[in-house]
Amino acid sequence: MVAASLSQSFSGSFRQASSARARRGTRVDVREVSHQFTLRGEALPVLDNISLTVEPGEFVALLGASGCGKSTLLRLVAGLDAPARGEIHADGEAVAGPDPSRVVVFQDPTLFPWRTVRDNVGLGPQAQRKTRGDQAKRETAERIDAALQTVGLSAFANAFPHQLSGGMAQRAALARALVNNPRLLVLDEPFGKLDSLTRIRMQAELVRLWQAEGFSVLLVTHDVEEALYVANRVIVLSERPARIVSEVRNDAPYPRHRDDPALVSLRRDVLGLLGLET
Repeated sequence: MVAASLSQSFSGSFRQASSARARRGTRVDVREVSHQFTLRGEALPVLDNISLTVEPGEFVALLGASGCGKSTLLRLVAGLDAPARGEIHADGEAVAGPDPSRVVVFQDPTLFPWRTVRDNVGLGPQAQRKTRGDQAKRETAERIDAALQTVGLSAFANAFPHQLSGGMAQRAALARALVNNPRLLVLDEPFGKLDSLTRIRMQAELVRLWQAEGFSVLLVTHDVEEALYVANRVIVLSERPARIVSEVRNDAPYPRHRDDPALVSLRRDVLGLLGLET
């Protein structure tokens, strides 16, 4: 079912309800956020009055054409940038910067070339000083092993980034995010550079991890099939400056099958929302 457009301004009653949701523990609450860049002295609007929520345990996909502002919104949610206008709350607190509870995986992996894959994956716990004491070290080592196994890199734990393919490097970046036990996993097209077979497998593994671990996911993608395969809610964005065109609720049961008539029907609806022929 496709919800009504959310691009209009929200009333005071909605803002009060939004605040109440934040107090009750909404994972992410984006309130009337607009953003712009300055290009050669002129303002370039990127986001226009975006309001959305991500609930605990929810898998939400932001879907739109390349360059529409999806990744900008992701950076604001992650606390990497501050919005020009509006507010963003995570777990009831204003987002004022990055936080280990909100872990980001970008489209391009950012692995340190002088560290092994295993050391790159364990960077978060080391930075948070969670490896002090024998018990803590053992627990961290177990989580690193589990994350590496999940993404299929156990055999490359002692390899260096230059010895990995592009897809393998991105899987290492995903493992590095998972090992931190995030409450919110923020994904910027993390499978875009994987080969098609690995991408399909990783989408299924991501869903399995999400169901097992209970974290929330905010995924940025321009792939309609990916969004419908993994997410239980898809937020469709317009061209830049991005506005919310509609929200699509996806209640298809997991594990999903890409030829499921319900998903095929939703795909047709979403393509229509994007102005594409079906």
